[in-house]
Formats: sequence, C-alpha cells, structure tokens
Amino acid sequence: MTQGAANRISDKAAQFTESVIREMTRQALQHNAINLAQGFPDFPAPSELKLAAQEAIARDVNQYAITWGARDLREGIAAKFARLQGITVDPETEITVCCGATEAMIAALLAVLNPGDEVVIFEPFYENYGADTILSGATPRYVALRPPAAPDGEWTFDPAELRAAFHKNTRAIILNTPNNPTGKVFTRAELEFIRDLCVEFDALAITDEIYEHILYDGAEHISPATIDGMAERTITINGMSKTYSVTGWRVGWLIAPPALTSAIRKVHDFLTVGAAAPLQAAGAVALHLPESYYQGLAAGYLARRDQLLAALRETGLTAYRPRGAYYIMTDVTRYGFANDVEFVRHLIADIGVAAVPGSSFYSGTQGNQQVRFAFCKKPETLRGATVRLRKLRPR
Repeated sequence: MTQGAANRISDKAAQFTESVIREMTRQALQHNAINLAQGFPDFPAPSELKLAAQEAIARDVNQYAITWGARDLREGIAAKFARLQGITVDPETEITVCCGATEAMIAALLAVLNPGDEVVIFEPFYENYGADTILSGATPRYVALRPPAAPDGEWTFDPAELRAAFHKNTRAIILNTPNNPTGKVFTRAELEFIRDLCVEFDALAITDEIYEHILYDGAEHISPATIDGMAERTITINGMSKTYSVTGWRVGWLIAPPALTSAIRKVHDFLTVGAAAPLQAAGAVALHLPESYYQGLAAGYLARRDQLLAALRETGLTAYRPRGAYYIMTDVTRYGFANDVEFVRHLIADIGVAAVPGSSFYSGTQGNQQVRFAFCKKPETLRGATVRLRKLRPR
C-alpha cells in the first residue's frame, strides 16, 4: 500500500530513536523496579528553593518573564560565573535563560549550524547531542572516549583521532565536563589541546557544565571558556537541575559572546518563549546559597558514589570509578548476555533494578556490553538496590 502524506516523517526524525533513558524509567514503573536509570534525585530539593518558588507564585510572579530571562536570575548567573570562573559576563547581552539545559543545547545548535556543517562529539555521549545535531541540519562526527585499563583509571581520548575529526566543515565541538555517562572530568591539558584545534579550524566549543559542582577525588572543574583564547568562541550551558535537585523545573541558561547570544535568543524565543517565571525567581535565590551548600552536595554524592560502586563491584561487574557527575558506567561482559539491552531487560524484569543500556550513548554498536547506573538517590534506595543486585548471576 502506498504510504500517504499523513504518515510520512522527516528524514531527520528517522535518524534517531526516542530517549532510551526515559524509556527505562517507564519500564521501571511497569516492573516496580528501583530506578537507577534516569538521573533525577529521589530526595527533596533545598527548602530555600521550594519556599522561594511558593512565595513567587503567591506574589503573582506568574506571567511571562523577559524572554531571555528575568533580570535578577541573569545577574545571579553572571555573579556566580565571575566568582567561580573569574570571567565577567554582561547579563544584558551574554546570558540567555532557557527551559532547561536541554533547550539551551538545541537553541545553541540551531543558532550556529547550517547544512553541511559538522559537529565533533565525544562518545559515549548524552543522547541529546547526536539528535540535536541532526535536527539542526548538521552532521555529527564522533570521537571515542576509551574506558580505563583499570576500573579506577581515567577515560581517555586519542589526540590524533580528535585532530583527524576536525576539518574545514567543522563548526563546533560539544564538550560535557563533568561527563555523562562516564564521569570523566576534562583536564586543563586536554582542554588546551581542544582549544588549539578550535582556533586552528575556527570552531566553536559548546560546553555542557550541568554537573560542575559534583566532583570527587580532588577533581577540578575547569570551564572551557576560561582557557586562553576560548572566551570568544565558547557557548557555556548550565542550569539548576543537577546542582539544586530540581530536574523537573526546567530552568537552564547559556553564556555566550553578544553576537552569538543575539542569534541564540531569536531561536529560543520561537522555541519556548521563556522558562517558568516563578521558578526563575527561585533560581535567583538558589544562586546565592552559601559555599557550604555546594560542599555538602559534593560530599553527599561522594558517599552515594562509594556506596553504589561497592555494591556493583560486589556483584562482579567491572564498575568504572567516576571523577564527577552521578553515574557509574560498567562492563557486563562476564554475565554472558548477548548485549547490553538483553542484560538491562533481565535487570529490570527479574532483578528489579533499572539501568540504561550503554549502547544508547554511542552512535554505533560500541558500548553493547556497557550499562550505566545513576546514584542520585537516597541511601536507603541504594541499599534496596544493593540487596536486589546480589541476585545477579552469570549465564
């Protein structure tokens, strides 16, 4: 039967699937499994934020904010960036508030990419990056992050492979540091090497720094915009979701030079108009929390990381120690499943724990024996998962 026009889909939409991460949450609910798949906390957000949102609603801060973000929030973002990274940015011309870092990424890519452009993406990668690049009309070019030789080692890339990915059509590289799903934190030397390529090939760096405060073992978050020669060619993306445990609020932002900001704001305006006004007001309060809050955040996640890492290693899984973010990548080869998808199906339906197939973070068949676990959960949730994980047996 001839396919009717009503059933046709775009070539772009045919190139990627729905979010595998969010599909795993649906499967977890179906099987009453403990959800260590999707990266959202199951513990409360800071009371100061919740009270600030409630008060904003009560004050009738319920209509459109300025399209590119409420002034007090943009001023708070600028002040925090200056305090942490030593860079002064103009909240009037260099900051755009979006509906989460997810919208920020697609708004940035739509604003700077044309058909024929290429975007360099390290893989494994957060699944939106590939889809967003395709939706923007460009072509992703993937470069491997290689697992460490020992579980406590570092994920690395081959500088020669990265250089080979850059050429005359390269418009941008997407960087995620600290990295989802690997937990890699890019070093200054690595960022300087990337800087040299961006300068040589006149490319942008679009950086997702949503996990900037979640660091372990002495790791340091270095914003690529602070590297000499990068401020004028970096679009920095961040947001409230992970730092303040409000993934459902969808308040994120971009920091970029004025010319890029102008283009991004036009795209953002026609994508979503603006983020929720009372939640922006609460965000302005969040950005003024004391340093002790961020120290407590990192310490709490360190304890959770070590708790889940020990549980996974107890089962015999090869679990790679992350230096940042709140995920653990594992190798499940020893369990004898055909692939990661089959392993995760067994994990959810028979063991009662949900995780994410590693292949969903890759462009091809790589990662088909890797699985990602999230530890942004209450200690009792992780203890419950540990009990269930002890039922795992090799085939």
